[in-house]
Amino acid sequence: MAVRDVSAYSVVHAVVRGLYSKRLSPDTWEALLQAEDFEIVLSLLSKTAYGPYLEGIPQDQVTPRRAVYQTRQRLADVYGKVIRLSPDRARELLLWLWRLYEIDDLKATFRGIESGATWDRVRFLLYPRHEYALLTLEDLEEMVLTGSVAEAIQSISGTPYYDPLSHALNRYQAERSLFPLEVALDLAYNRRLWETLGRLRGQDHEHAMQLVGTLVDMDNLLWAIRYRAYHRLSEQEIINYTLPFGYQVDDDDIRAIAAGADIASIVRRLYPDLADLAALEQLGPGGAAPLESLEVALQRRLVRMCYDEFVGYPFHIGIPIAYLLVTEYENRDLVVLIEAKSSHLRRGRFAPLLVTRSAVTSMR
Repeated sequence: MAVRDVSAYSVVHAVVRGLYSKRLSPDTWEALLQAEDFEIVLSLLSKTAYGPYLEGIPQDQVTPRRAVYQTRQRLADVYGKVIRLSPDRARELLLWLWRLYEIDDLKATFRGIESGATWDRVRFLLYPRHEYALLTLEDLEEMVLTGSVAEAIQSISGTPYYDPLSHALNRYQAERSLFPLEVALDLAYNRRLWETLGRLRGQDHEHAMQLVGTLVDMDNLLWAIRYRAYHRLSEQEIINYTLPFGYQVDDDDIRAIAAGADIASIVRRLYPDLADLAALEQLGPGGAAPLESLEVALQRRLVRMCYDEFVGYPFHIGIPIAYLLVTEYENRDLVVLIEAKSSHLRRGRFAPLLVTRSAVTSMR
């Protein structure tokens, strides 16, 4: 079995190690944080792995939104490369990890339709395509051009996204809110991801469950807390809008939150290794800071788990998953930084939201 694993993962492991070495260094992050404006950020990034993607921006289109789009192109490219080089048994799960970004693109497309935005306005809010995408830019453009959410959904009837959207369409039309459509997409996506995860075996299943299972847990826990503390949904609504499965966060935990149990106590029991969670006592409609702090803490915890995957026996799916997740969070951090610098925000306002810079940044 070990020989088979080495043969299956040797190429992708070597490539991922090379890509991993190109992540932004602590020194680069510090320079980015000290940069006085957006133009200096671009200059610093031009000397990193993101440089070639920023070079392609026409001079008259050098805007924060376009810079964010171009950095996301690197994320699409590394996903495509890692998926292409991975063994068949790993590929389906990696594909479904990428498809979270198609879910985000669908949400952005529906919001564009609702607001009457033009395709040119919507386009650069989306993630760049790669060869494994189920939805092309032409598909998304056609959706926007319909000018109707219902017609847009009908136009993607041949994709896995159609059934959950069509089932939620009546509620959308009755409530005139995109919330039912977005929840339907999130739940359907996570169910499919979980099913795909369950088909793995051996070390692949063990390592993938630890990382992807933690990712699913994080989303499910934050949904439940947000629905109760900020949206004031009923117990049954919270149960309906969350997942009944997880890795460490199980159905009993979600039901306890829905029923009004102490949120801080549940989080402390699930994640005793997290830092001080006293701010959770302040959860409520008055502000999002406690939940935002919890989300960042959970993301940093996941990134540290990803770095730990690079220690020990390497020939399993955990290595490509860990690299892709670290790259995703690095990309998200860049989005925060680019938007903050273009708005001239003080460092203290946005630096606490960065995930990868504060996690362990050296391969052991």
